[in-house]
Amino acid sequence: MSRLPSLLLIAPLLLFAAAGPRADDAVPRSAAQVKLSFAPVVRKVAPAVVNIYTRRVVRTVSPLFDDPFFRHFFGDQMGLQRERVQRSLGSGVIVRPDGVVVTNYHVVKDSEAITVVLSDRREFDATLLGTDERTDLAVLKIDAGKQPLPVLPMGDSDALEVGDVVLAVGDPFGVGQTVTMGIVSALARTGIGVSDYRFFIQTDAAINPGNSGGALVDIDGNLVGINSSIYSQSGGSVGIGFAIPVNMVRVVLSGVVAGGKPVRPWLGASGQAVTAEMAGSLKLDRPVGVLVNDVRPGGPAAEAGLRIGDIITDVNGRAVDDPEALRYRIGTQPVAATVRIGLVRDGQASTVEVRLAPPPDSPPRDTTEIGGRNPLTGATVANLNPSVAEERGIAGAAKGVVVLGVHAGTIASRLEIAPDDLILKVNGRAIASVAELRTALAEPADKWQLTLDRNGKLLNMNIAD
Repeated sequence: MSRLPSLLLIAPLLLFAAAGPRADDAVPRSAAQVKLSFAPVVRKVAPAVVNIYTRRVVRTVSPLFDDPFFRHFFGDQMGLQRERVQRSLGSGVIVRPDGVVVTNYHVVKDSEAITVVLSDRREFDATLLGTDERTDLAVLKIDAGKQPLPVLPMGDSDALEVGDVVLAVGDPFGVGQTVTMGIVSALARTGIGVSDYRFFIQTDAAINPGNSGGALVDIDGNLVGINSSIYSQSGGSVGIGFAIPVNMVRVVLSGVVAGGKPVRPWLGASGQAVTAEMAGSLKLDRPVGVLVNDVRPGGPAAEAGLRIGDIITDVNGRAVDDPEALRYRIGTQPVAATVRIGLVRDGQASTVEVRLAPPPDSPPRDTTEIGGRNPLTGATVANLNPSVAEERGIAGAAKGVVVLGVHAGTIASRLEIAPDDLILKVNGRAIASVAELRTALAEPADKWQLTLDRNGKLLNMNIAD
């Protein structure tokens, strides 16, 4: 066998070695010149990252009392309830000098007491200012007196690029404040079912249990994300972590501080991602954008001239590839902002300006708890207007009747009617409002037929009275 191929591969390396050092290469003359350290960034960042301890009392009853036989003899033995204290650990970030702290919603969910511990080991009881379950964010407040607290300045998550160096700061496994380093592995991850706004920064900086709510910072020491979740089959870090972009954090924070809950702008249009199969028929050279399949009459999109069949490709120059990305780009704008939306219509690209608005609470909700004897007894329902749809994270037409909640032990509960189910028909009659639902349920019937929409899937239920 000829050895020529091996020689050809080695030859460039030999030539490079023979070339010697370049004239502009300088030999380091001190340890400082060869030392690479993120210590200055960490010194700036660490004081504003806190530990969060939560506590709640969980009451349980022996499983024996789920058995009707034992209930017959002992009744509801409430005195046999057991209580245990459940504690959890997370991290948080001080974002205002008066003691406002941002963390994950899942860190403080259902907690009865929250303690914030600073990096200098001072401890404070925290008040929950507000939460936003849809983005998995919560805002706390601590009172440290008149002395201002260290703050982590907010950066611009849209300025990040894949490959940028980032640091993750938090308290993994309760071992104490820990800093890990990595890069931005990906941006705009939308296939992660952690929150309704599925638009995450992916990083390989080690993130573990206890890091939730901690800071993801750039090399300038600016907050670019709140660490939220990891992909793992073992429970530990495997180099796939996700952070909520700081541009979304900023919107939630301002809304909670101002009024107790975030108010996001409304576009009044929704659609589906363009697939490879759809691209050809839509006169696209590749799958891109969101195909609009619903435009709310009188909404911002309709007022700007958007139509069913348009393809939204970008918002203010930022690419939009799926409904989650569109929801994020609109959701991070000021409520009354005017945005430039790039679209394709009949194969022609254009741009329109859309003035966003808060989602209207119209028609009135008419919130009603269903009584009597019917399949929905025990359910609380409301008219699905744009404001309710935004609060519940329901995409689409935003009309009809939605289930808000179901009381345990009721007929609706036994039939597994679930919150956010949309009630489409009762005994073949189309339901467009709570008033129509009440009328349909008031009619006597030996059998019931319900048609529901559950996460986009139709459910037909036949129930004998």
